[in-house]
Amino acid sequence: MDLAIETNGLSKFYPRVRAVDSVDLRVNQGEIYGFIGLNGAGKTTTIRALLGMIRPSAGSVRVLGEAVGPHGRGPWRHVGHLVEAPAAYPELTVRENLEIARRLHGISERSATARVIDSLALGPYADRKSRTLSTGNLQRLGLARAMLHEPELLILDEPANGLDPAGVVEIRELLASLAREKGVTVFMSSHILTEVDRLATRIGIIHQGRLIEELDTEKLEALRSRRLEIETRNLEAAQRVLAATGFAVKMDAGTIVLSEARAIDAPEEVSKILVNAGEPPFRLAVKQEDLEDHFLRLTGGRT
Repeated sequence: MDLAIETNGLSKFYPRVRAVDSVDLRVNQGEIYGFIGLNGAGKTTTIRALLGMIRPSAGSVRVLGEAVGPHGRGPWRHVGHLVEAPAAYPELTVRENLEIARRLHGISERSATARVIDSLALGPYADRKSRTLSTGNLQRLGLARAMLHEPELLILDEPANGLDPAGVVEIRELLASLAREKGVTVFMSSHILTEVDRLATRIGIIHQGRLIEELDTEKLEALRSRRLEIETRNLEAAQRVLAATGFAVKMDAGTIVLSEARAIDAPEEVSKILVNAGEPPFRLAVKQEDLEDHFLRLTGGRT
């Protein structure tokens, strides 16, 4: 599969900070890649490097098969982006801001502006000056500008910033439909981990400038699934007892893990088996670790 984004050893160093340190990214065309990390982990710095806004200290960046480099080199006619706070001409209306963007993109189709206003639910605000917009509607305007020219790739830094819960859901559904129906690649950072979990087909976790883990569809499904965790004084003996009863026993960080429905739905039966065999559990719990739990366990911090 062709890559929409490829970085090799991407690094950005400042005098006292390694903002991004040897990051290798591979983002396939048509996928939604969630890029998450604590504040200051390197998310925005990475995104700025992908867009050619800053020059890496080391490593290389390719976007849609083209090298990103100095003097604006890159496939920018096919890329839409929103990085940090959206910019707009404050004394112009939403419609006028988008009309300027349409002309700058060289889009001859006048209906493009109306189409994107409708897509981002900006109709009621189309003739308001942008300085009067709420934070959420200014964010919608920024997203509208990013999507105006129907790009192949969207690079979005906190796309749900400032949106109310209904707006978050609308943007999630819009991005999902763009990927599903038009094959648009979405690379997005967000601190709203529940939204990333619902939307992304693959997730990368950056911590202290380094990409410490990637979760593909299979890993995400395993993460979302329930399991029965068991702790006993003699783990080896308990494993043998459960295996002899037909359970598929796995170990995870000194804990016995059973993933079968008959164990999850009837943990008391599992406990009875162990008690009768002389290996009573001192902890037995049905767990379902979500992305936020997993993320905090990996990074030891808060989003």
